[in-house]
Amino acid sequence: MKRILTALVLGLAAQGASASEDDIRKVRAAGDVAATMDALESAVTGAGATVFARVDHTSGAAGVDMDLAPSQLLIFGNPMLGTPAMQANPLAGLYLPLKVLVYEDMQGQVWLAYEDPEETLDDLNGIDDDAAYIARMRGALGNLTATAAGG
Repeated sequence: MKRILTALVLGLAAQGASASEDDIRKVRAAGDVAATMDALESAVTGAGATVFARVDHTSGAAGVDMDLAPSQLLIFGNPMLGTPAMQANPLAGLYLPLKVLVYEDMQGQVWLAYEDPEETLDDLNGIDDDAAYIARMRGALGNLTATAAGG
């Protein structure tokens, strides 16, 4: 019986891990990580949003003598998009502002990646999957990453 329960728990844990990765949207980029991140930051500010931070994961790793393929995270937001979600449930503030990761995979391909806002906020009470602000966040992320991806 203990083996069956262990197998069930492990199976459910594995299922949860694969489901969350399915919620991540990836866009192939034409440039390197730095140029793609520059293009993303420019697109974000050009759209009237605020960039709160640009995190260089590779530099962080180098600071502790570890190697990491080029990887940067942009944290940005627009109160017109995020405030309605936080009005519906203040805990949405744990997941906002929005984030986009630009990274190089093991084959040398550069990607922009972000979690679908519907999935990010899905488990919060009061957040409607069909809310206009979710559609606007999804549209903004799609447009910004497509612009930054280039060619």
